[in-house]
Amino acid sequence: MILPIVAYGAPVLREVSQDITPDYPGLQQLIDNMWETMYASSGVGLAAPQVNRPIRLFVVDSEQIINNLDEDETDAYPGDHGIKQAFINARIIETDGDEWPYQEGCLSIPKIREDVSRPEKVKIRYMDEQFKQHERTFHGITARVIFHEYDHIEGKLFIDYLKPLKKRLLKGKLDDISKGKVKVDYKMSFPR
Repeated sequence: MILPIVAYGAPVLREVSQDITPDYPGLQQLIDNMWETMYASSGVGLAAPQVNRPIRLFVVDSEQIINNLDEDETDAYPGDHGIKQAFINARIIETDGDEWPYQEGCLSIPKIREDVSRPEKVKIRYMDEQFKQHERTFHGITARVIFHEYDHIEGKLFIDYLKPLKKRLLKGKLDDISKGKVKVDYKMSFPR
């Protein structure tokens, strides 16, 4: 089932999400719905707060980025083959490498894309869908997507990394999004 994506301005996007246990009600259905919602809205990642659940869960499919690179871009992320997986109760252990800019966007903040600098690598501890613990280091575009989705479960948004002047220039657009004055081709819910 495709779930509505929560728009900028909703309080859930600013909450630090809670850990969950294997008996979280309807967990597998929620994960399946998040995948379906993400693909229906042409996303590469989706965090539970974006579907109005303040829990430490997000899904990432960076394979689609890697697989759709133009021929001249194939060396853009050496050694990064992409991933397609769910992350539960994730915690970043460390970051490494030089920060690099990339124009990020967010399904909860449609029609706005801005350069955000993030480190090259992220080491993260998380549970998979069977609640088996993993600790892995990701790099390249995969690390970028993980950082972005991880921020959601920490109550942060990519626009928080922008300089104050840039944020002020975007204020009108952000206000319009929170009021529902934005056209998208996916289902959204707006703060009241």
